[in-house]
Amino acid sequence: MDRRTFVAGLGAAAWAAATPHFGFAKATADEVAKLGTSLTPAGAIREGSADGLLAPWSGKWLGVPPGISHGGTGKVQANPYAAEKPLFSITAQNFQQHADRLTEGQKALLQKNPASFRMDVYPCHRDFRFNDALHANLKLNAQEAQVTADGEGVTGTFGAPAFPFPKSGLELIWNVISIPRGFTQRGTMDEAVVYPDGNVAWGAQQWDIYATAYDPTVARASFDGGSAFVFRSTLKPERERGSITLVREYWDFGNRPSQAWQYVPGTRRVKQVPEIAGDYPLGPGGFHTVDDTGLWTQSPKRYDWEIAGKKEIFIPYNNFLIEDPAVKYKDMLAKAHLNPETVRWELHRCWVLKARLKPGLRHVYAARTLYIDEDSFNPAIADMYDARGQLYRMAMNTTSYDYVSQFFQQRVCVYHDLVSGAYMADRLSSEVVDRMRYNEGGRKESDYTPQELKRKGV
Repeated sequence: MDRRTFVAGLGAAAWAAATPHFGFAKATADEVAKLGTSLTPAGAIREGSADGLLAPWSGKWLGVPPGISHGGTGKVQANPYAAEKPLFSITAQNFQQHADRLTEGQKALLQKNPASFRMDVYPCHRDFRFNDALHANLKLNAQEAQVTADGEGVTGTFGAPAFPFPKSGLELIWNVISIPRGFTQRGTMDEAVVYPDGNVAWGAQQWDIYATAYDPTVARASFDGGSAFVFRSTLKPERERGSITLVREYWDFGNRPSQAWQYVPGTRRVKQVPEIAGDYPLGPGGFHTVDDTGLWTQSPKRYDWEIAGKKEIFIPYNNFLIEDPAVKYKDMLAKAHLNPETVRWELHRCWVLKARLKPGLRHVYAARTLYIDEDSFNPAIADMYDARGQLYRMAMNTTSYDYVSQFFQQRVCVYHDLVSGAYMADRLSSEVVDRMRYNEGGRKESDYTPQELKRKGV
């Protein structure tokens, strides 16, 4: 569906009048002054929980922690919490004791797999912080960022999420879209769909990504809104090997829609492809949609967004183990979910963001609820509902801090089909030789063109 369809026939002035908060919600001077003082530099609440399971924020580490050796980008990161043991486990038998800190999707996964699925809860750590440049940009964004009149773009945003003090659901989802990321990201990631009978369908992609907004060589004043410029080369399945896709995206989906081109080895030609958006299925078996890549990406136009406050939730956090080469896929990919021994759960405070499909639009998900970590801006859990209002899928992002990029990177992303019992594990890397490398540089927007795609293909 073309990104302009949603606003066709709707005047910008009428749209802005109907939703006047879109372009005018800027942080006050008092709010900005709280960043790095009464709040963390990223705008999160410093305090922990009354029972101590949610730790207070320390932000004591930037980059590699003391006493940890690290070989640099693309190398395995040592786990600073490797010696810790779980405090307790949440199971189908005891989850009601923790129900107020679980999402509906987590409860469903526990009940569907009572004999095998559990959540091992570890001590909470809020030890890592973003770099000073991101914090400085976040303060500027707080004062300058605005959502465009059609809701499909942001202005005044650079080098950090758009709204440290989101006043609306739309502003909050734009924080997810503008999430911190390495300005260059290169490497290979595997993907696997695990079916209830134990069969596995494999995929693999080699990525070359340039995120202009986080490039330290780009000046804020000259930034033109580029979000991500991507070459994606398919390695698996074998029948698709050699195909390369180029995608160019901006933080203004309405005025600058995404563009995509594809090189197909059989024809040795480059062709522009129609926009792939919304609920177009991705991955082996189509187990997740284009717009829930990483739990959310793309334009927010199809949904009405509502902030439902903040809540303490058990989420996958500090998952250094899941990238360890010692953890083989055969040991990680259990029959109906990841092996519980490979996933670390911690209690963290999350924004709760509810989305409901706009009247007259179609999508496989009629509603969804996202739980967004207030410290990292990463969406951690997503519960998705079908047109009948029934819980359909639950997805989760495992994350850990990356010592080189100094951001909280999304690691393995898992999409559970709660009806069939199958699941997809995306961004697998523990058996990859060509591991993802961040912030190497050597890229610019003009490197990502159809002409360059043709040269890559040939």
